[in-house]
Amino acid sequence: MIARHWRGWTETHNADAYETLLRNRILPALKRIPGCHGGYLLRSNGPEEVEFVVMNFFESIEAVKQFAGPDYGVAVFEPDARQLLSRIEPTASHYEVRMETVTWASRQEVPTPPCRMPEAALMHTREGDGEC
Repeated sequence: MIARHWRGWTETHNADAYETLLRNRILPALKRIPGCHGGYLLRSNGPEEVEFVVMNFFESIEAVKQFAGPDYGVAVFEPDARQLLSRIEPTASHYEVRMETVTWASRQEVPTPPCRMPEAALMHTREGDGEC
């Protein structure tokens, strides 16, 4: 199992829109990629910007390449997502998953605070491509 880790930031006024885009369109689209096993969306609210960490799990590097292409270390974005991001990490990191201790991982949804936006997603295009 391979974990793909990436970070991006939005200005505070764009954070909810970005999270909604991830929950409703981008991350659900990843489930259609063979070998993609879902992931986590993490959010940290700061006073002037919001950091998002996206960690997706893939069966193999070959499955990662199905999503990201042969140069899979390059971060990829859907154009709508890129417009909402104020800063990005240009690369994604990949890790071999060695152990899991999460006990609620088999649930359909992670518990969401009541103030959060609805369910979301992650199908990006490479920076500059303009297409999924």
